[in-house]
Amino acid sequence: MAKQRIKLKLLLIDVNNKCNKNFLSFSFFNEEFKLENRLVDIFPDCFSFYSCFSNIKKHIKNLNEIAFRALSDPFSTIIMLDASIKNQVTTSISHIYSFNKHIVKTLYRAINMTTAEAKLFTIQCSINQAVANSNTNYIVVITGSLHIVRKIFDSFAHPYQIYSAAISIELREFFSKDSHNYIKFWNYPSKQQ
Repeated sequence: MAKQRIKLKLLLIDVNNKCNKNFLSFSFFNEEFKLENRLVDIFPDCFSFYSCFSNIKKHIKNLNEIAFRALSDPFSTIIMLDASIKNQVTTSISHIYSFNKHIVKTLYRAINMTTAEAKLFTIQCSINQAVANSNTNYIVVITGSLHIVRKIFDSFAHPYQIYSAAISIELREFFSKDSHNYIKFWNYPSKQQ
């Protein structure tokens, strides 16, 4: 009786995984998601986060200085993005600049997608375009959702893991190309602040 219960349980788990699209890449036994293979462990000095806590004017001044410096550097790329939902339609936009040139403006619209998913998708596409430029060694991402961006570096299971995995692969390749490659994530203050 116990063997039958185990076989039935394994069969149900297998069916559940197939129905819910649990791909093997998200298995905890996969090398990509082992704790010692996380981006934060392999490349701890290649990325940083800058939040706006108390002095908003100082933060905006620092953000402006970073943007002007990055725009004058031929090896830098700036990504600015945002997303919102109106009438169940998620709209996200990204602007990518490199060496004082507007490379691309991309507008994405989707139905039945959360703002977090839209922002991570936009980050994924933008980082993909930024690292495709062989001259890029330094990326600045400016967003109003730093808490969402931190999900990229979270190796534990969460609803946005498919985006995190795709972004992690791009960043792993970018950081592996050159030990000086770097990405900074800057939060811009919302209107409520």
